[in-house]
Amino acid sequence: MSMSHAPERPRLTLGFVPLLDAALPIIAREGGFFAAEGLDVTLSRESAWSTLRDKLAAGLLDGAQLLAPLPLAMSLGLSGPPCDTLAPLVLGRNGNTLVLSHRWAQGMAAPYDDTPGGRDPAVNARDFAARLRHRGAPRPRLAMVHPFSSHHFQLRDWLALDGLDPDADVELVALPPSRMVEALELGRIDGFCVGEPWGTQAAHRGGGRIVATGAQLWPGHPEKMLGVTRQWAERHPLTLTAMIRALIAAADWLSASPEHRRQARDWLALPPYLDRALDHLPTLPLGEAPVDQRFTALRPEAGQLGAVVEHLARQLGGSLDRNRIDACYSAVHFDAAAHQGCA
Repeated sequence: MSMSHAPERPRLTLGFVPLLDAALPIIAREGGFFAAEGLDVTLSRESAWSTLRDKLAAGLLDGAQLLAPLPLAMSLGLSGPPCDTLAPLVLGRNGNTLVLSHRWAQGMAAPYDDTPGGRDPAVNARDFAARLRHRGAPRPRLAMVHPFSSHHFQLRDWLALDGLDPDADVELVALPPSRMVEALELGRIDGFCVGEPWGTQAAHRGGGRIVATGAQLWPGHPEKMLGVTRQWAERHPLTLTAMIRALIAAADWLSASPEHRRQARDWLALPPYLDRALDHLPTLPLGEAPVDQRFTALRPEAGQLGAVVEHLARQLGGSLDRNRIDACYSAVHFDAAAHQGCA
């Protein structure tokens, strides 16, 4: 690496929440892809998205795995004080599961099985709505991971498929992803929408049933993004380029062979990362039904966040500034890094 392209800040701390779509930063560290770009990266495990958001905004983290809606929500001041935040790379697409307790899911089809309910998430939504109307009070309590998350918005969209009002017909609560399965098993919640591996873990342990997936509701949607503050990006452009190149290299390595997927699974299962949460997975189930988790197509495109923008605009009661959206999810940093990598 020439001195002219050496990162301004070679020692970095990146935050993550224990989920499968933290894979690329973990692979980039354990596989040496960060090191190949001159970066010494520490990965900081955080249990809640609000903690990750606050540490990034305060400058305690150089970057972070973020929920796709969160960079825009942070920039608009919807989630804490306004903090201009950029999302220069997609860390994962799809990956969410909607799980209900057996009391509510009994008899429902599994997503993508060869039945009307498996092919169309509206069938299970209608079944849930019919049971809710028949049973009446108390309202079922459904959990999502953060108010400004794809999980929250996908859960609302699924409930609305049969005309349920998410604000009146159910009780919505926010929980850290790693607490979802236990809360369901203890009866504290009746269902949840969460990223992997927690949905398949709930099904594997017998605590609940997957009744819909984010891939059914929003096919191919960007689920997690690399997040950095605009101020940080402007101060450290070469470091950001190096970080993006390392993550692209990690994604290319992961897609190259099934053996790499098994190795990546073992790295994710190390104690500092997801630990025993992956005991039910022999490998990373990438591109497989029903979750269809993908760590490809990393280039961000604001147009792919249409459903997120629609929900945020609805919460604000008006339209959002298109220039702000385009700037938040701009591909300019990704394209610069990819071009340099090919030079």
